[in-house]
Amino acid sequence: MEMQEPFDLEFGEIVYSVFPDEKDTYTIFKDGKEYVQIIKDSDTNWLKLSPETGLPLFGMDEEVNFIGAEITKELGG
Repeated sequence: MEMQEPFDLEFGEIVYSVFPDEKDTYTIFKDGKEYVQIIKDSDTNWLKLSPETGLPLFGMDEEVNFIGAEITKELGG
């Protein structure tokens, strides 16, 4: 599978830049700064990865789920 190209998501005034990492893992930049790394957990849930350990942080995060849902739409899934 070829590497996906980075793309932007806009939400109101906020622009998120999405950089695909490995499978189902993305680094998100917000306002030009590295913001969060997320991983797809299930069809509807996305998890933030700990910057220190790289391990998933469990717990609902509406912003992370929103970004994940937009990534799913962008990728046609």
